[in-house]
Amino acid sequence: MSDTDHDQPIQDLSTWTIDRLEAFATAQQGQELERIRVVAQSRAYGSDEPQSVRLRWAKLSLNANERVPGGNPWNDARKSRQNFALRTWIIEHLGPGTDRDWDPEALAADTLAALTLDPGQASTLSANWHDLPSEQIGELRRHKNMTAHLDRLMDFIPSGPTKDRLNSWTEVRKHLP
Repeated sequence: MSDTDHDQPIQDLSTWTIDRLEAFATAQQGQELERIRVVAQSRAYGSDEPQSVRLRWAKLSLNANERVPGGNPWNDARKSRQNFALRTWIIEHLGPGTDRDWDPEALAADTLAALTLDPGQASTLSANWHDLPSEQIGELRRHKNMTAHLDRLMDFIPSGPTKDRLNSWTEVRKHLP
């Protein structure tokens, strides 16, 4: 193996079994975790396997996503967005479940907890977003990205304060940069 081989992906992970990929994932970090996340997510979405196996693929994707390095606002928001999108898709297509990851109310709570602004603040800032410093525009953009799944989640949330907050975000989101 040459020195240049160390920078190359190991192989086509999309052909691996879930057992093999789960075992491989435990010792990986960085770029390989992102590859694992994408492959596992794809298998959860497009597989003709039984629901329990698709949920296992989805869980592997979530676990890999959680372990992908973060530490800055953009990476953390990307990880949240990936998590929220996959969980919403599972709830929509395979149904809500007793596992917290497939519980619509838990997803709603996790979404609201990830947001650093409230809808009123975001709305006020977005009114003149062109005049804001780039850091604030970025914060608004991250909020827009992290709330992209809310329209699809709303039908699974019972009426009440949480649904009202989510509705506020779906309205504000339309005006975010």
